[in-house]
Amino acid sequence: MSIVGATTTELLARFERGDLSSVEATTAYLDAIALNDQRVKAFLHVDYDHAVAQAKAVDAKRARGEPLGKLAGLPVAVKDVVCTAGQPTTCASRMLKNFVPPYDAHVVTRLRLADAVLIGKTNMDEFAMGSSTENSAFQVTRNPWDLERTPGGSSGGSAAAVAAGMSPLALGTDTGGSIRLPAGYCGVVGMKPTYGRVSRFGLVAYGSSLDQIGPFANDVAGAALLLEVLSGYDRRDSTSVDTPVPEYSRTLEEPLGGLRIGIAKEHFVEGLDREVEQSVRDALEVYRSLGAEIQEISLPHSKYAVAVYYVVAPSEASSNLARYDGVHYGHRAAGFENMIDMYSASRGEGFGPEVKRRIMLGTYALSAGYYDAYYLKALKVRRLIRNDFDKAFESVDVIASPVAPTPAFKIGELIDDPLAMYLSDIYTISANLAGLPGLCLPAGASCDNLPIGLQLLAPPFDEDRLLRAARMFERETQWHKRRAMEVGD
Repeated sequence: MSIVGATTTELLARFERGDLSSVEATTAYLDAIALNDQRVKAFLHVDYDHAVAQAKAVDAKRARGEPLGKLAGLPVAVKDVVCTAGQPTTCASRMLKNFVPPYDAHVVTRLRLADAVLIGKTNMDEFAMGSSTENSAFQVTRNPWDLERTPGGSSGGSAAAVAAGMSPLALGTDTGGSIRLPAGYCGVVGMKPTYGRVSRFGLVAYGSSLDQIGPFANDVAGAALLLEVLSGYDRRDSTSVDTPVPEYSRTLEEPLGGLRIGIAKEHFVEGLDREVEQSVRDALEVYRSLGAEIQEISLPHSKYAVAVYYVVAPSEASSNLARYDGVHYGHRAAGFENMIDMYSASRGEGFGPEVKRRIMLGTYALSAGYYDAYYLKALKVRRLIRNDFDKAFESVDVIASPVAPTPAFKIGELIDDPLAMYLSDIYTISANLAGLPGLCLPAGASCDNLPIGLQLLAPPFDEDRLLRAARMFERETQWHKRRAMEVGD
């Protein structure tokens, strides 16, 4: 298999054997970016010289026999909402077009300590607000399987980069499905860890009680290894949880006897594409053949998840984005008459339509006279959603569901229908509201050859079992071996 089609495990094995250097691997991915990204548009920033310099440093350490990190020599793409010292972090927004952070996010520090090669910053929906990566201020990312379709969002650039063979690993963020949805649309593995498992220090905040950083890879082993590197306590993040991190990559192949899989009856209703439903049910038959027990469960409050999310997340966004006022940093309008006019003009020019929409929604929900009616009530229903999961996990180990109601939709198809766009996340939002870990892996293909994903959810901090359950399915199928290599033809 070619370098850019290899898994992380295969690449690391070749590094160890000495028949592939980090410079050779990094150059191969940089060449793939040069060849494919004019069409896919996954990257906002690629520093070719710096990436090669990092790879040379790893090769030198290996030649000297020095200890190496777990990702030694592997390129990793980083979503452009995660701070990288000395390199742009724009959040795909005009507001931060010229922002260069003076420090690294915690996860970027972990990547550097693991000897990863930071290959570039990926496109996204502006400030992570969107489900299609069409809301970027700079470019629209396209799905490598069909360039007329969306890769999902908001982490569409990271998912497309992995799917198109432009990086073996990538970081994304997930506030309401922004890792799992693009992973499903692009046919790769994407994982949202438990809230608190991975530090958010250095992540530009959207919804602070919802945001999590997680991995993309082209197989479960790659996602497990990257999550292992990212996870752990960070005192700089008050939401970081000080709990031991299992060695996910070491336990991945251990069998899960007596696995109990829950299927929520609320997930298989009108609006679910027939091909998606069939792929999920076929996946369940694979698990059944491996001895798993399939149980029907109920998540009765899941029908309120979208409504709750679009009160909680915009409310938090309204607060978090108030700092972009044209004074401290970020875009400042060139012409204004007074301070109020400067605030208005700067924010009006700096933010795109979807960000403005969510700020206004959140500001309204938090305003005097409406806080109790909207935000407080949403928090109460959020608790009920978590209670549903807690009850379900008393009888099952993981919950399986679709990732999205349909395969990837066409670019422009939903951009003028915000409600329809929001419903793309109907199966993923609940995990964020409940703080659960969730994973998407390839599980089928539509008649148009578009990837279809399977979502698995587990109890809090049970990523180990979640990854092992995903690997059980992956070991028995070939879906993860499909590559969107036609992009480079």
